[in-house]
Amino acid sequence: MNPHLLILLMALLFILIFGGLPVLRKEGLSLQLAVEVLVLTGLSIGASLLTGFRLDPILFLLFLYMIVMRCRMLIDLGNLLTSRGRHQAALSVYRLAMRLGPDLPVRLLALISYSAVLVRIGALEEAVRILEGVVEKGGDHLQPKHESACHYNLGVAYLRMGRESRAVREFNEAIDAWPLSPYAQYAKVALEKRRATGSKASKGVSEGEEKDEA
Repeated sequence: MNPHLLILLMALLFILIFGGLPVLRKEGLSLQLAVEVLVLTGLSIGASLLTGFRLDPILFLLFLYMIVMRCRMLIDLGNLLTSRGRHQAALSVYRLAMRLGPDLPVRLLALISYSAVLVRIGALEEAVRILEGVVEKGGDHLQPKHESACHYNLGVAYLRMGRESRAVREFNEAIDAWPLSPYAQYAKVALEKRRATGSKASKGVSEGEEKDEA
């Protein structure tokens, strides 16, 4: 088979697989992903024709993955950093991910992860502002798991701000968004603790850290 035709077929397969995953997650099609892959493929084939350099299919796929999935990889790195307590470094990584031109679903994911860290470090007002915007503008691009994470972290933030009734509402929204999500379970624990104590339960409530499984 013509090596350039093979590269093109691999690029189309890449679009089918990685462009199809958001559809399965109910995020909608990513036109940006398809455009980026086709542009990179065209440039790679063009450079190969001009220079006579033979493109290695495996290296080409790795190149595509690293460029196209750059923001998701950075989000995963940020999640790893914050899980190890390196919150400021994680915030920097999330900001970099958002500056590298992600599509809307990935940008929403970065914002959720970013806000979860803000809740951890006590930047509650900024976290609330960002999370409320994600819930409002996310629409069909927001997975039920991510919506549940938004509401849970909003609940934690409002609880720590002393707005207990709003926190309870957000915890219930987290449960309604996806009852089987870990954030729904965290919300149930927070609500049960509140019912048991009859008072604010801001201590001992952990922040939901958004992790994406690409």
